[in-house]
Amino acid sequence: MTTKKVKIYPSMLSANPQKFAEELALIEKAGADGIHWDIMDGNFVPAITFGASVVAAHRELTSLPFEVHLMVENPERHLKNFADAGADTIIIHAEACKHLHRNLEDIKKLGKKAGVALNPATGIDCIEFCADLLSVVLVMTVNPGASGQKFIDSQLAKIKKLRETLPDSIEICIDGGINPETLQKCVLKGTDSAVSGAYIFKNSNYREAIDKLKSSADL
Repeated sequence: MTTKKVKIYPSMLSANPQKFAEELALIEKAGADGIHWDIMDGNFVPAITFGASVVAAHRELTSLPFEVHLMVENPERHLKNFADAGADTIIIHAEACKHLHRNLEDIKKLGKKAGVALNPATGIDCIEFCADLLSVVLVMTVNPGASGQKFIDSQLAKIKKLRETLPDSIEICIDGGINPETLQKCVLKGTDSAVSGAYIFKNSNYREAIDKLKSSADL
């Protein structure tokens, strides 16, 4: 049996917004590898969530890396704000960018790790000529915009193709409908990390939930 050390990033979208500071302390203690902030603008997706000020207000409360996922139109307008707010990784959607290569370069110029998110209907060809700028590719395994959706099985083939195409230095992360069963399927295709919201935060024991996710990679 081989064990793949899969990283787990709890999504603050599913945390209790009245107790973010407390939630951060609990999930750090529970063994999370980083924090995922879902930024929605009401345009790229219907919902509106957090701004850079919310991320900045919580940066000093935990030593965990902050991964900011911009589900917004014109993401280039927001890169510096979230970099200044304390993001370690900034992920932008290929579908929202007119100049994806330039936007990724701008993230790296800000001293941050750059990532691309791909919606379920988006193929991988769009990142062929900018892969050298990437630290992570985020495969959306649900349609973006809301937590608690059902995992889309067709994305398993995308994960497999990405792992066969990209160097091992680029992390493949998945986001949407993640539980131990769906995560294990993704790990078998080459996933390195996972964003999990509802599965973790709807569990009364965060450590137990994160442990179950990580143990699903024991293949």
